[in-house]
Amino acid sequence: MKITKLNKRIFVLGGSGVIGSQICKDLSETGSKVFNIDIKFKKKKIKKIKNIFLDIGNVKKLEFGINKIIKLYGIPDVLINCSYPKTSDWGNSSFKNISLNNFQKNIDIHLNSFVWSAKIIANQMIKKEKGSIIFLSSIYGLVGQDLEIYKNTKMKENLTYAVIKGGLISLTKQMASYYGKYNIRINSISPGGIKEENHPSAFIKKYIAKVPLKRFCTSKDVSGATLFLASDLSSYITGTTLKVDGGWTAV
Repeated sequence: MKITKLNKRIFVLGGSGVIGSQICKDLSETGSKVFNIDIKFKKKKIKKIKNIFLDIGNVKKLEFGINKIIKLYGIPDVLINCSYPKTSDWGNSSFKNISLNNFQKNIDIHLNSFVWSAKIIANQMIKKEKGSIIFLSSIYGLVGQDLEIYKNTKMKENLTYAVIKGGLISLTKQMASYYGKYNIRINSISPGGIKEENHPSAFIKKYIAKVPLKRFCTSKDVSGATLFLASDLSSYITGTTLKVDGGWTAV
C-alpha cells in the first residue's frame, strides 16, 4: 500500500546515509517537510529536503543544537533516528580486540545520543500532544550475531553494536510506556543485512542461505516500514519493534 500524503514535519537524524537518504527521499514525496539533520550531505540536493548540520554524536551539545533547530523550524510531528555515529577505531569492537575506552566512547556517541535526542524531542512533542518517534535498531538487537556467516571473511562480531541495538529496543518500550499518555508513539525498526552495503561474497552466500525470503533487506524495504510507522495508519502501534528481516529471526 503506497502512502501518498503525510503532510507532516519530519526530522531525520542521519539522513545522509544509505538508509537515511532513501527515507528522506521517500518522505519528501508525501507532502511532508523533511529535515535531514547530519554532519555530511550529498552534493546533489533534493529541493524538498532541508539539510541542517548537527553533530549528533556530540552529546554534550545535543540539547542546545536540537532546541535551536526546533526554534527555527518548529516541533516535528515525526522524529526518525537512523544515525550511525562511531569512532575511528570502531573496527576493533570485537570481544577479542575491544578496549574499555573504545566501548565507552561508542556507547556515548551512539546509544546515548539516541536516548538524549529522543527525550529532548519527545518533551517538545508533549506541547502538541501528539508525535511519532522511530529508532533504527537491528536484528542483532533481538538475537545474537551468527558467527558462522563471518568465517572466511575479515568480518568480526561486534560487542558494542549488539549492546547499542538491544538498548534501543529497550528504550522503545520504556519511552512508549511513559509518553503514551501524551499521545506520542515510540517504535523501532530492526532490519536485516542491507543489500546496498559492501559485503564479501562468502558472507553474502551464507547470509542469504539463512533468510527465508532468500535475499538481503534493501533501504527501500526499511523506508516503507518507516513511512508506515510515521503515518496515521499505525496510530495504535507503540512500543513495538518492527522486524524487516525477510524472516531471519523467525527461524
